[in-house]
Amino acid sequence: MSSEELQALELLGRVRYGRLATSMRALPFLSVARHVVIDGHVVLRMHSGFGYHNACDGTVVAYGADNFDTAAQGAGNDLWAVQFTGTAEIVRPSADRRELFGAGPARVNGEPFDPAYLRIEPHFVSVHTLDFNASQTIGHTA
Repeated sequence: MSSEELQALELLGRVRYGRLATSMRALPFLSVARHVVIDGHVVLRMHSGFGYHNACDGTVVAYGADNFDTAAQGAGNDLWAVQFTGTAEIVRPSADRRELFGAGPARVNGEPFDPAYLRIEPHFVSVHTLDFNASQTIGHTA
């Protein structure tokens, strides 16, 4: 595993949610997902009621996460974003691995939350950092 892949996995472990991007019926879409890193793979948990996991199974997807919300709240961190691109596969993690995700939401769009899991085999990984204080006022002149 490259140093960039290791850095991306380490950064991903600092946040709980990201965005899954792929296409469904030839149209692009994004979906929020909870993630954990298991054995060098990104494993996602999402609501099965939308069918997004079925659309992603066996296809190339992108998954991205960042710390923009916490850095913007003045946590003093530099901004970073990671993206993993690779093939997604529906998986059924063992009970102990499902526990790594923590509690899920009670409902999603009014429906009971029914989890589905995807594993991404990363083929391309990128890390982008913005090295500045996000709490600085931009465009302010005295």
